[in-house]
Amino acid sequence: MLVIPAIDLKGGQVVRLSQGDPSRQIAYSDDPVAMAKRWEDEGASILHLVDLDGAFAGTPQQLAVVAQVARSITIPVQLGGGLRTLAALEQALASGVERAVLGTAAIENAGLLREAAETYPGRIILGIDAKNGKVAVRGWAEATELLAADLAIRAADLPLAAIIYTDIERDGMLTGPNLDALRRMAEATRHPIIASGGIGTLDDVRRLAILEPSIVIGALVGKALYEGRFSLKDAIAAAR
Repeated sequence: MLVIPAIDLKGGQVVRLSQGDPSRQIAYSDDPVAMAKRWEDEGASILHLVDLDGAFAGTPQQLAVVAQVARSITIPVQLGGGLRTLAALEQALASGVERAVLGTAAIENAGLLREAAETYPGRIILGIDAKNGKVAVRGWAEATELLAADLAIRAADLPLAAIIYTDIERDGMLTGPNLDALRRMAEATRHPIIASGGIGTLDDVRRLAILEPSIVIGALVGKALYEGRFSLKDAIAAAR
């Protein structure tokens, strides 16, 4: 299982939010490029970027920073946040990212998700952000009645790179991943799953890594790394 460091960008800073709430923000660095190089140097094989400003605004806001990050490292970069049109998606991919995450757009415009996946096979990730099993959109600010598993089923035939499943209530809380929800997601899709939300200990990493049968191929880790709960090197070892 891959351990994927997450860099959340807001106002050019590296930040973390608790449960997606912008009023509960902690800034960890004002140098995203240096942070990206740090994670690469410590063994990351892929990096996850989130344009939080873009997620709230509905259009990408941090592509200049994203491009700087992508140029500064040799490992692949994936990006989410504010990618809600094909033009925005094309801009993101042109900035140097390898894969792009569609979340809100996937719910509000199923045609766009299909067009994006078929135009860029293996480079589009479906981001499913859920609270109590139901999908939330627009930077998690709006709830829907759509079940997360039903969204995964809708996308079953698309040539996606993966699905990122985020448990909103656990994100940034360090309380452990929602294993039951991940199992339900695995039953609903044939696509690889990347877990997001709640990882706070090396035991959390191990629990994800031993889910059978190969439910989770990767885990996004943010706050636990930034607060020194464990090192990236130790997390990668635990994931093996």
